[in-house]
Amino acid sequence: MKIILIGKTGQLGSDLLKNNTKHNIYAPDRNELDLSNSIAISKIIKKVKPEVVINTAAFHNVWLCEKEYDKAFRINCIAVRDLALACKEIGSLFITFSSDYVFNGNKSSPYFEGDSPSPLQIYGITRAAGEFIAMSIAPENAIVIRTSGLYGISGGNSKGGNFVDKRINDVKTNKRIEISCEQIVSPTYTEDLSLAILKLIESQKLERGIYHLVNEGVCSWHDFAKAIYELMGLRVELIPVNRNGMDNGMRRPIYSALLNTKAKQMGIVLPHWEDAIKRYLQEKY
Repeated sequence: MKIILIGKTGQLGSDLLKNNTKHNIYAPDRNELDLSNSIAISKIIKKVKPEVVINTAAFHNVWLCEKEYDKAFRINCIAVRDLALACKEIGSLFITFSSDYVFNGNKSSPYFEGDSPSPLQIYGITRAAGEFIAMSIAPENAIVIRTSGLYGISGGNSKGGNFVDKRINDVKTNKRIEISCEQIVSPTYTEDLSLAILKLIESQKLERGIYHLVNEGVCSWHDFAKAIYELMGLRVELIPVNRNGMDNGMRRPIYSALLNTKAKQMGIVLPHWEDAIKRYLQEKY
């Protein structure tokens, strides 16, 4: 299968490249494919004629999205539109990604794929807009995968590192650390996510639409940090803090855990988050 992979240097993109064993993947860098250039997007897809386009690129620094909202819409929405249009024109499958932040967090149980988005901040709004535009422009070609709290071996460079690496670095300078205890999430290891994506595109049962792919189980960020420190044997005073979803005036969903129901029916299930973080720490540290 011929695949164009966008975002090859990110946590998810790099793991997709590493774990691919069957497909011919062309992964252009930013000099070859500028997502802010609609003409360039169309040109490269028509030239390569891939069977699948996987877009892992995004502007996902939640705080910067509030300030650089024009860039956030350009990458998270308009570029998704351009990719969907190009894939529709040549009949390619288009896979793009979204976030648990499309939800407002008012539920007290994990969100299903069919739950209605209601984002609270610019990042979530641009992600929801990307979902809508992909599914409205190319409903016969598009798959949107919502995921949550990604961490991978390559790190989250655009955000100054992923959550796991940041918490480990915190201990080097501070033995008393405050972590949000009210936000309930589904932290996800990109190693597991990349393998699930490869299984998804190879499935004969694959239908277009929205999927949730996350490590099984839910936890608070405080629970997740506690597990990291315990597994690493790091001594730290971890203080649970309830900020009611507020982050210096910006709202975050209090409960944004995701439930995988559609992919699970195809036999695609990611390991539990506790197993995932253990393997990540063993491999990286």
